[in-house]
Amino acid sequence: MDLTFTSEQAPLMKDEHGIVFVANTRVPLDSIVYTFREGLTAEEIVHEFSTLKLADVYAVITYYLQRREEVDAYISERERHRAELRKEVETRFNPEGLRARLLAR
Repeated sequence: MDLTFTSEQAPLMKDEHGIVFVANTRVPLDSIVYTFREGLTAEEIVHEFSTLKLADVYAVITYYLQRREEVDAYISERERHRAELRKEVETRFNPEGLRARLLAR
């Protein structure tokens, strides 16, 4: 019996904002990497994100392990962008005293 070898692509897609998701889901690459770094297995990740397929999670983990520096740089950039966005929102809508203001209404 002969085995056929193919080079499978990771099931990832980038949206119009440059955010990478697992194909056909709204689960971002960041979430898979974070949970994998926390020590979750592929099976546990599928349990956490029910829209994922086990084979896709293994493929994404493989992609991450083969391109760790590139993916880590992407995630760092996303974290930087989130921090900037949060700062902008907090500047426009000061969260200080929000609970008191809501309770007063």
